[in-house]
Amino acid sequence: MQSQCDLRGLWLLLLSLFLLLFEVARAGRPVVSCPPACLCASNILSCSKQQLPNVPLSLPSYTALLDLSHNNLSRLRAEWTPTRLTHLHSLLLSHNHLNFISSEAFSPVPNLRYLDLSSNQLRTLDEFLFSELQALEVLLLYNNHIMAVDRYAFDDMAQLQKLYLSQNQISRFPLELVSERAKLPKLTLLDLSSNKLKNLPLSDLQKLPAWIKNGLYLHNNPLECNCKLYQLFSHWQYRQLSSVMDFQEDLYCVRSKELHNVFNLSFLNCSEYKESAWEAHLGETFTIKCDTKQQGMTKVWVTPSNERVLDKVANGTVTVKDGNLHFKKVQVEDGGVYTCYAMGETFNETLSVELKVYNFTLHGHHDTLNTAYTTLVGCILSVVLVLIYLYLTPCRCWCRGVEKPSSHQGDSLSSSMLSTTPNHDPMAGGDKDDGFDRRVAFLEPAGPGQGQNGKLKPGNTLPVPEATGKGQRRMSDPESVSSVFSDTPIVV
Repeated sequence: MQSQCDLRGLWLLLLSLFLLLFEVARAGRPVVSCPPACLCASNILSCSKQQLPNVPLSLPSYTALLDLSHNNLSRLRAEWTPTRLTHLHSLLLSHNHLNFISSEAFSPVPNLRYLDLSSNQLRTLDEFLFSELQALEVLLLYNNHIMAVDRYAFDDMAQLQKLYLSQNQISRFPLELVSERAKLPKLTLLDLSSNKLKNLPLSDLQKLPAWIKNGLYLHNNPLECNCKLYQLFSHWQYRQLSSVMDFQEDLYCVRSKELHNVFNLSFLNCSEYKESAWEAHLGETFTIKCDTKQQGMTKVWVTPSNERVLDKVANGTVTVKDGNLHFKKVQVEDGGVYTCYAMGETFNETLSVELKVYNFTLHGHHDTLNTAYTTLVGCILSVVLVLIYLYLTPCRCWCRGVEKPSSHQGDSLSSSMLSTTPNHDPMAGGDKDDGFDRRVAFLEPAGPGQGQNGKLKPGNTLPVPEATGKGQRRMSDPESVSSVFSDTPIVV
């Protein structure tokens, strides 16, 4: 009976050992000893400061942290490790002589979250170089010789949060890293300090949210001094952003080969920075963001009357949506100073935004412009019509053919006034001598058959003046315009 119990215990022990070996084999973790040049502690391998020209080949597949810093590595090829290190989350390659990295070098480490390539001899970052590192969160590339950064070098790195590119020779600001949010949506720190940046896309940088600007380091660059640069950094200083507050003395610019602190540009006579108010027009719909220095904060908005703005308000124009202040058909009485209280895990923040609402719609200016334009067109058309009337209407006198007068009495007064040529008929007979038939007429006041200024009315004939004796004449009408010539006899 005792022997049967002993056999049963032995079988149980053998079965347990078999199951243990089976689990180890199923997990794919063959027993591999620590590489000779490395120091191993559980899943941590430290191969630092061993003057290694190549990466050790026998690396355990369960390695989580691999330290290869301070060695003589010069190239990182695609086959640098024959073992797929799926558990590796941290790879340290700093202080080597790396000048080449294959675009397939990171295929064996798809779950890497921390990569240190600082203090090497890299000169360029080619396209899709880090596209295999879709889980990477921190990438250190400072203290290299990088001169060019390809626009697609950091594609497919949706989890990247911190990128260190300081102490290189970069001369182009990689705006695509911060402006195209689909490329690096979680990037909160971009260190471009101590490079060769001379010009910055100032207007684009000003539009960035505060949580990006808070981690955008640009100190120790030979920036060109101008007032826009001063306004940019003054605004960041006003917001107490870490990228400015931590390195105020190292933020300088160059003017005539001399270095100047960006906050001391008095020689440019730049206007002092002043936080501008948010301007809106009557009836507009818009959103004011609570631009905090950290993402994921809890935000509460308070109105100028010190009332909390709720998410939904019946028949209200102001609501809160996703932590932002939303106005629908804003009114003049909605103006004032709104305050956003943001609360986070590490610190709290308070922001104030002044809203100015103009008492006219945004389209009012366009309506005024249309009215002025219509008035101008109307004036031009009026002038054109007047000119047509003056110069293109049918003529009444000078363009008609000359008609033969029916009698001496039928001559018009106007023609007799304007002509000094004797009116005679060379074919007429009579008892007169060879002299002309002369008659003298004097202007008379307007009579029944005359119009204004002594002109003959249509359908009337010139009346024959009564004989008043030779040499006698009547005084002209002082009201007539032609009275200026009334004392001068006119030959008709």
